[in-house]
Amino acid sequence: MMEKIPTQTGTRDQLLSDLKTVIQDAETWLRSGGQLTGDELKAAKAKFEQTISAAKEGLSEYQQTVVEKTKEAARVTDEYVHDNPWKSVGLGAAVGVVIGLLIARR
Repeated sequence: MMEKIPTQTGTRDQLLSDLKTVIQDAETWLRSGGQLTGDELKAAKAKFEQTISAAKEGLSEYQQTVVEKTKEAARVTDEYVHDNPWKSVGLGAAVGVVIGLLIARR
């Protein structure tokens, strides 16, 4: 029996939140950037850089999660094929026939 791979939406949701914040900060900075001076400009720039850094970190974590899930899916698939070789051959043949029919229609 194939085991279900758990999903982690927390990382994805955090990444999306970080990206939205980056966009909002960029829009705010662009709108008011010409009016900011001295310390205000430095503070806005620091906040924007911090938000970009957090988004980059979130993207890296999300990428790592995707790679781990892909490896787990490949492992589970490999185990299934080893445990059910004839079912796998039959499924592969059926997919091949369907693809062959689709190609022949063109």
